[in-house]
Amino acid sequence: MRLKGKRVFVTGAGSGIGRAAAEKCAAEGAAVICADLHAVSAEATVAAIREAGGQAVAVIGNLTHKDACEAMFAEGAEAFGGIDALFNNAGICAPGDDGPVETPLAVWDATIAANLTSVFLCCKAGIPYLLKSGSGVIINNASIVALVGSAFPQIAYTAAKGGVLAMTREIAIMYARKKLRAVAICPGPTATPLVQAFLADEEAWKLRRRYLPMGRLAQPAEIANLVAFLASDEASFITGSAYTIDGGLTSAYVIDDSIQP
Repeated sequence: MRLKGKRVFVTGAGSGIGRAAAEKCAAEGAAVICADLHAVSAEATVAAIREAGGQAVAVIGNLTHKDACEAMFAEGAEAFGGIDALFNNAGICAPGDDGPVETPLAVWDATIAANLTSVFLCCKAGIPYLLKSGSGVIINNASIVALVGSAFPQIAYTAAKGGVLAMTREIAIMYARKKLRAVAICPGPTATPLVQAFLADEEAWKLRRRYLPMGRLAQPAEIANLVAFLASDEASFITGSAYTIDGGLTSAYVIDDSIQP
């Protein structure tokens, strides 16, 4: 098991990519700290991990609040004696996030807080624990919109994810000689509850499927496989990198309109 003896802190662990990553890391031998805003969903992930024979605890709080964030890391570190890896995954796609003219300031503020400020606060609270481990790693969920523009404008979400990617590189440089790695993953559209709810509309799904070279969404477990690898010692010389995992979406230049959805 590639993560045997590791202690992994996963944010947004109650559903989607976060839950899949928590379960995968546990299956690979890690003790997992499942952080989420919602106790019911976090406890469900913990229950699933324990039922499968793994170790996990839930820590609940709002990661956009400094005091709450620090308390969650302290609680998680106490439960397993430290933290070796941090997967910053939690985030939102807020209704009303459009172009710079159309997006309300309140939507901008909420989106930046949930997707960028929370990552900063988790790094601020988590890095001291990761340094103590002697081989810590931060994995930030940045999205492909950190790399390329989107045909479906989300100015606040895109700006936040771009910030996450830049932050990842800066942390990697700062801590490379202190044996702390920082990497980013850039998933394409993934079958999370949020995305699936949006694409429940048949016309919306047909429109977006045209843009997917593989003709489907990623499964959360596919993203989780990459997270587990990057958290492991097998990735010990990887830092400052951004890993695209999008089924070829960002490689597509021309969409063939003759392909039927």
